[in-house]
Amino acid sequence: MGNCLGRNSTSNSDLRTDFSGGNVHVILSRENWDQKISEAAKEGKIVVANFSASWCGPCRMMAPVYTQLSLNNPHFVFLTVDVDDLMDLSSSWNIPATPTFFFLKDGQQIDKLVGANKPELERKMLALAESFERSM
Repeated sequence: MGNCLGRNSTSNSDLRTDFSGGNVHVILSRENWDQKISEAAKEGKIVVANFSASWCGPCRMMAPVYTQLSLNNPHFVFLTVDVDDLMDLSSSWNIPATPTFFFLKDGQQIDKLVGANKPELERKMLALAESFERSM
């Protein structure tokens, strides 16, 4: 378990986290974020938003876990935001450390997890999936 605090001024585009092979939407703009949040709300889906950084070791460690969760939970919308690429969006969510995972329903925060805690992320996902199933 771990998290990264602060910003690394030596961010390198070669360090981009790989979410290929999953159902993770990489958010590249505020407009893209707003669109995905709106689409999820219209479809009644929960959004799992991963705020991370390319230089953050714990973030990179969690990427394959997050990708697998996206494949196992198609009834959720998985987003990832690089805090260095979208500083204004990240600042509006008051990210204390990376990775930070937000769980959103209708654009509103319903839960949050700070840090690279795989068992806790999986536990929260399971609880939300069960809640989702009961509401159907």
